Amino acid sequence: MLKTDPTPASALTNTPAIMLTEARLAVLVPCRDEAVTIAQVVADFRAALPGARIFVYDNNSSDGTARLAQEAGAIVRAETRPGKGNVVRRMFADIEADAYILVDGDGTYEASAAPAMVQMLLQNQLDMVTGVRVDNSQASYRRGHRFGNLMLTGIVRNIFGDQITDMLSGYRVFSRRFVKSFPALSTGFETETEFTVHALELAMPLGELPTRYQERPEGSASKLRTYRDGVRILRTIVNLVREERPLMFFSATAGFAVLVGLALGLPVVAEFMRSGLVPRLPTAILAAAFVGLGFASFACGLILDSVARGRKEAKRIAYLSVPTFPTPQ
Repeated sequence: MLKTDPTPASALTNTPAIMLTEARLAVLVPCRDEAVTIAQVVADFRAALPGARIFVYDNNSSDGTARLAQEAGAIVRAETRPGKGNVVRRMFADIEADAYILVDGDGTYEASAAPAMVQMLLQNQLDMVTGVRVDNSQASYRRGHRFGNLMLTGIVRNIFGDQITDMLSGYRVFSRRFVKSFPALSTGFETETEFTVHALELAMPLGELPTRYQERPEGSASKLRTYRDGVRILRTIVNLVREERPLMFFSATAGFAVLVGLALGLPVVAEFMRSGLVPRLPTAILAAAFVGLGFASFACGLILDSVARGRKEAKRIAYLSVPTFPTPQ
C-alpha cells in the first residue's frame, strides 16, 4: 500500500506522463438527472485527459442529461435498472481499457487530479487509486455524510484492513485487472464498499491521493439519502463480513447465544444445587437451546470459513488471469 501523498492532486498534474500517452484510458461517469453539471464535467475531463474516451451512462434521467453529455462530446449509453451499482456493473462489463477513471457526474470532484491519479496507478502498478476528499466547506461535504463516512470506513478498517481512509469516495482509478475481476453485486451507492472490500480481501496494491472536494452548483441536488443509504451500506458491510469472514461472524453469533443461555441457565443451576429441584423447567430448556444454538453457530462458522477460503482462492486466480498493463522499461 502506498502512503497517501500529502501534496494536493492539483499540484501534481505536471508529473511527466511516462505512460499516460501509451495507455488506453476510459472515464466512466454514471449519472441520473445531472443536467446542471454533466456538460462541465465532460469538458473538464476532456481537458485533463485529452486522449481518454469519456463514457456517460444515463440512469433514467428525465432532465436531458444524456443529450447534454452527447453535445459535450461524451459517448452516451443507458442503463435502465436504477442504482449506481447497476450502472457500474454495466460499465465494467462493456468497456475495454488499460485504466478506468470512475467519477460522479455532479461536478464535486476536480478533473485536474485525474492525470496524477492515473500516473500513480500506472507507474506503481497499482490496482486502485482513491481520491481522498479534502474540503474546507461544510456545504460541500455535509456533516451527516462526513460522520457516516468516518464511522463506516472505521468499521471496514477494523475488520478488513486499514489501507483506506475514504471508503465512500466516488472518485477512483482502477486497473483493468481490478475491473474485470470485480463481481459487482451491489445495486446502489454501496458499490464503493464493495470496491474497498474486494481490493482488501485480495491484497491488491492500493494508493490514495488527496483531491479537492467542492460544493455542488446551485440547482444540483444529491441523490444520496443520508440515513437510507447509510443503513444500506451498513447492511452491505454486515453481509460482506458474513461472506468473507464467516468464522468471525458466526463466532460473534455463537458468543451472544451462549451468553444468553448462561444468563438464563445459571440461576436454574444454582437453584438445583441448593434444593435439588428444577422449578423453572421451561427456562432450563430455553437456556440449553441457546447454548446448543451457540455451538451450532460456531460449527457453521468453521465449515463456512473453509468455503470462504476456497472462494477467495478462486477470486485470486480470476484476478491473476487478467493481464496487467506492461511495466515501464
